[in-house]
Amino acid sequence: MSTPQDINVRQKPAVAATGGGVDTILATKRLTKNFGGLTAVDGVDFSVDEGEIRCLIGPNGAGKSTLLELITGQLSPSAGDVYFDGHDLTGMDTHARIDTGISVKFQSPHVYENLTVAENLRVPLQRADGDTDGVLAETLDRIALEAKADTGASDLSHGEKQRLEIGMAVTLDPALMLLDEPVAGMSIEETADVANLIRSLHDDGMTFVVVEHDMEFVRQISDRVTVLNQGSIFRQGPIEEIEADEDVRRIYLGENA
Repeated sequence: MSTPQDINVRQKPAVAATGGGVDTILATKRLTKNFGGLTAVDGVDFSVDEGEIRCLIGPNGAGKSTLLELITGQLSPSAGDVYFDGHDLTGMDTHARIDTGISVKFQSPHVYENLTVAENLRVPLQRADGDTDGVLAETLDRIALEAKADTGASDLSHGEKQRLEIGMAVTLDPALMLLDEPVAGMSIEETADVANLIRSLHDDGMTFVVVEHDMEFVRQISDRVTVLNQGSIFRQGPIEEIEADEDVRRIYLGENA
């Protein structure tokens, strides 16, 4: 008779790392990206539990956005693997990764300026089955743009465009949302709106990985924080521990140790 240990040994790596029976939904193993002589991501072992909000912070050039692009398939790794929810994503293109339950929003808004808010939301819904009108109405409510459903995206404020793009990413109800500096360039009020939106989506069961520089925003949303420096994981832990760490303050906050 097979023991649980035997079964685990026979599992494919993606299933063993992120499949049934484990809390981890996303994992990278020795993930590396070289650009010529520069190593932007250096053998990173990174994991996120299902239902978590994980923030990635670090100085400019630390490898945060590169790591995100490796997870989404925007970049191909020089070495290492990416696993998500029992799938080996390493050789998949970006669209195939979306089909496994991942959505992404990069730093600059990428909305269709010549379409209305509702029309923008209908673009990703072309991939969906079932009651798309119901999903559209629910999403408009979630991102607080019901009153602007028929407004052209070009007439939205910066913060509204950011919320619209998050809405476009959540229409397919992903298990994991990746956000790259979602509040860059926002006012305090707009930042608070996005924090509330993320917490609401998290309460509905969505997992988040968020690259962010705004530490006040990180405090508002994050369960755990991962600090990257020179392409490697420097520290990980609750936000209180990270902010109290003298070495983190030295490399990230520019303080003397």
